[in-house]
Amino acid sequence: MALLRTLLPLVALLLCAGNGKPAMAAAGPQPGNYALIFGTVWGADHRPVYGVHVKLRRADEKKFRWEATSDHRGEFGIRVPAAKGDYVLVPDVKFADHRPAPEQAIHVDYDERVDVGVHLEP
Repeated sequence: MALLRTLLPLVALLLCAGNGKPAMAAAGPQPGNYALIFGTVWGADHRPVYGVHVKLRRADEKKFRWEATSDHRGEFGIRVPAAKGDYVLVPDVKFADHRPAPEQAIHVDYDERVDVGVHLEP
């Protein structure tokens, strides 16, 4: 009991001095922080397209890191790290005339939501 009486004020003092947060929590973005890239895939008839696979990569890299598939409303969402960065979004589609799929550049500042529209023209 005497040990508890001596430790309790010391613990209270340490919590008040650190504002109740560990010292490591202030450095950098928190693990729960993320940016959301939310998009809709539109077809040639200007209607949402279901089941289109989209890939996302950083603008300075070649390998795609994130993937998603559009739902019945043509929508998809991809979480990326909450940091300033540029990304490239590419729908995984093949056209009859063998032209490349349209790429879309996306810029993220921090933990924000970025809305994009992917249009698959004929």
